[in-house]
Amino acid sequence: MSRSYRSGALAAVLALSIAPLAACGAGMDAQTQQVKPDTVMAASDNISVQNAVIITDPAQAGPAAITARIFNNGQSAQQLTAISVPALNQPVQLTDTNGKTGSLTIPAGGTIALGGPGNPTAIVQNSQSVIKDGNVQNVVFTFSSAGQISLAPTVVPALHYFQGYGPASSAMPTPPSSTPSATASTSSKPGAHH
Repeated sequence: MSRSYRSGALAAVLALSIAPLAACGAGMDAQTQQVKPDTVMAASDNISVQNAVIITDPAQAGPAAITARIFNNGQSAQQLTAISVPALNQPVQLTDTNGKTGSLTIPAGGTIALGGPGNPTAIVQNSQSVIKDGNVQNVVFTFSSAGQISLAPTVVPALHYFQGYGPASSAMPTPPSSTPSATASTSSKPGAHH
């Protein structure tokens, strides 16, 4: 192979290997920068409510739980004073990690998770007539300083990924486990029966 053919082949290989990298210079408006997460999010003032979901009892017989992650980017604590579902004429029960009902505190620069093991809960009683799996439902979060934040989370049953976050795990009391007690009999001879 002559020297000019080798130089030409080398130039062609370099050109082909660099061409795909030219797309990396697409700038800040590249299509890959336009991807938005498929979750519900809304904000007001320094409060942001993200990943909100309404989780129902799989049998459609019990209450529903509202789960979300609430961020406070402000310099002072905020109170989540209420959550409402406008289609229902009843309040959502807010319960802290100690079992006390009422407002929940989101610390300054902090976050809380609603729903799931060890977290505060937001339970909607008697919701079966309005809240249906597969729909979206308007929900309003009310804060002490930030005011109201409205969003429309998806309604899903407490199955699979959501199993540990639904109303059955957070609002329903678990029955005490009953273990049968056995009485031991003693025998002076091994294998002897009474």
